[in-house]
Amino acid sequence: MKSVGIRDLKAKLSSYIDLVVKGEQILVTDRGVEVAILSRVSDERRAIMDMVRKGKAEWDGGKPKGGEGIKVRGKALAETILDERI
Repeated sequence: MKSVGIRDLKAKLSSYIDLVVKGEQILVTDRGVEVAILSRVSDERRAIMDMVRKGKAEWDGGKPKGGEGIKVRGKALAETILDERI
């Protein structure tokens, strides 16, 4: 992981963003103290944001709301478990 100070990051931001796009993580320091890590946006975040754009989910940074959920055939899982207990 590459390390960069804030001053150098500001001066060469495009270069560091290019590295991040290629998959590298950049550790940002402020006077030698680690303050942040720059990394690519995760596939999970991309999927959530795609669902939000399509109106299939709502997200305010916590647990996503809405969506179509998982559809299963047959009896509900809870019903199956209750049947097995008898």
